[in-house]
Amino acid sequence: MAIAIACLFGLGLWMTSLGYYDAWYNQAPSIHKSIGILLVGVFIFRASWKLFNIKPQPLSTHTAIEKKLAHLTHIMLYILMACIMVSGYLISTADGRVIEVFDWFEIPATLTNIENQEDIAGDIHYYLAFTLIGLSIIHAFAAIKHHVIDKDDTLRRMASLPKHPNKNKNHSKRKKP
Repeated sequence: MAIAIACLFGLGLWMTSLGYYDAWYNQAPSIHKSIGILLVGVFIFRASWKLFNIKPQPLSTHTAIEKKLAHLTHIMLYILMACIMVSGYLISTADGRVIEVFDWFEIPATLTNIENQEDIAGDIHYYLAFTLIGLSIIHAFAAIKHHVIDKDDTLRRMASLPKHPNKNKNHSKRKKP
């Protein structure tokens, strides 16, 4: 999801700079919307999975403030993603048109009667996207800090990698009897 969100962010910034006569003027938003809708499906699956599965316990080496900040950051990341997805939907359907997802299926327009819907949702989408990217960068730096400075398994756990092979091993030389 992180890679898709970063790509959508870059695509979104680029497509807003396109002029009317640019070859990508219509195609870039269509791609952005299609990937965004597919990401909604992944988001719903991931959020459901997170709700109904056992959460890994924080490492005992983490301080209370680190645990609290990690928890709040995760909540904020999910809230931001959900709000960005809803605002993107509201932008795309403001004029009553459906969202075509790669010509595979369509998402109908349901909310279309909000005054200045496209502009309001567009501003919300824009600023929340920057907030999400900023928070994601801080989150990534925190994970790198744990890996490089604290030398713990936080980053490995985030990436679902096995524990470091030298962790928790007894390195003392065995005495011969």
